[in-house]
Amino acid sequence: MVQGLVDNHTEKNGTHRIDDHFTNQAVDDALYGTRGSRNPNPRDRLVVARAMAPLILTCYTLVSALGKGLNETYQALRNRRSGLRPCDFEDVRITAYIGRVDDVENMSFGGGSTPTQLEQFDCRNNRLALLGLQQDGFIQAAIAARERYGAHRVAVLVGSSTSGILETEHAYCHRDPASGALPTPYLISQRYTHNMFSAAHFVRAYLGLRGPAMVISTACSSSAKAFAAAARFIEAGFCDAAVVGGVDSLCLTILYGFASLELMSPNPCRPCDEHRDGLTLGESAGFALLEKSEHADQPGAVALSGYGESCDGYHMSHPHPEGTGAIKAMQAALLRSGLTSADIDYIHLHGTATRANDSIEDAAVHSVFGPSTPCSSTKGWTGHTLGAAGVTGAVIAALSLTRKFVPGTVNTTRLDSSLNSHVLLENRERPVHRVLSNSFGFGGNNCSLIFGAV
Repeated sequence: MVQGLVDNHTEKNGTHRIDDHFTNQAVDDALYGTRGSRNPNPRDRLVVARAMAPLILTCYTLVSALGKGLNETYQALRNRRSGLRPCDFEDVRITAYIGRVDDVENMSFGGGSTPTQLEQFDCRNNRLALLGLQQDGFIQAAIAARERYGAHRVAVLVGSSTSGILETEHAYCHRDPASGALPTPYLISQRYTHNMFSAAHFVRAYLGLRGPAMVISTACSSSAKAFAAAARFIEAGFCDAAVVGGVDSLCLTILYGFASLELMSPNPCRPCDEHRDGLTLGESAGFALLEKSEHADQPGAVALSGYGESCDGYHMSHPHPEGTGAIKAMQAALLRSGLTSADIDYIHLHGTATRANDSIEDAAVHSVFGPSTPCSSTKGWTGHTLGAAGVTGAVIAALSLTRKFVPGTVNTTRLDSSLNSHVLLENRERPVHRVLSNSFGFGGNNCSLIFGAV
């Protein structure tokens, strides 16, 4: 078990435990296999989680291949306009599609005659983060929180896996031909760019915050786990509010690396399709301001009501074939929110469009929720944004709640007949009250988040 799942307190202290001796819809569902028959050995189904108080997403935003901000994102989803395009990133020579964000190259940290403190953070990843911060009034909301609580009481927790790798790649391409030395400007700036802490350091400096700060790097679950960590920080009293987010940008290592693993489709990815043949990489930046529920100042506000984490550690890159870690993460999120599987109206799948990952996630979702709960993947719109996938899913979940809208699974035309969950192909207009969003990363790092309207 990883952080936050096991708690040795008793029931009266708000801890919930489920196994096959307790009656709970989450575990009742988990005891059944993908065909509805009871699993003969429900080992590894024990989940213990402490209930949490809901945290309001006071403000949230997203920049991805779909556009900048909530309105452009929603309109692209509703109109089924994918943001994927043939790979046009620098001089990369692979046959694939990507979800590249426009205008990142044109972002500027300075421009004046005198260097500023922020210019030392200049790299593609932080430019993408800045573009995200500038949408939907997020900077103003963060400053208001800083004034309300004090700069030292607002934390910054960001998920990322790339940081400033691209700038390091460029530096190695421009080494001194005689000595092999790296360019001097890079040697000066690399501690603020290539450093994995760079994204949180930049966001913290840009917003003038002084609270706890950290970057979580657990591959594709990074920014989902940032929400979970922020909830623990607030509960522990380390801060009163938290800027939570994720940012991952395209770079040569990522594109060529995934191509070498033979995981990328030459076409736009097709999650859950019978003929799916790999993922599509993308980039995004998203942020949310988390505060305690008493600060909800408008009806219909979105709240983080539960989270669940696990690490099955089955393989460096392949999920557990039975989805045990994914099951534990979803069960823990339900327990922490005080909900049952029947309370969830929509599941935002991790849905990478690789054959193994989609099949294993389907088995895990069906095990916990059965065949009726609507679910879909939006990777066909945005591409797989890696460390920012969690916050991308979180913002799409919030849009589902506030816009009464459930996205389908774009690009997918024929569902894999071996899947048992209720995967939606077409969009639906319907009220949504609670959404579970999955993010599963390399090494079996799993995180499930539950969002609801309050």
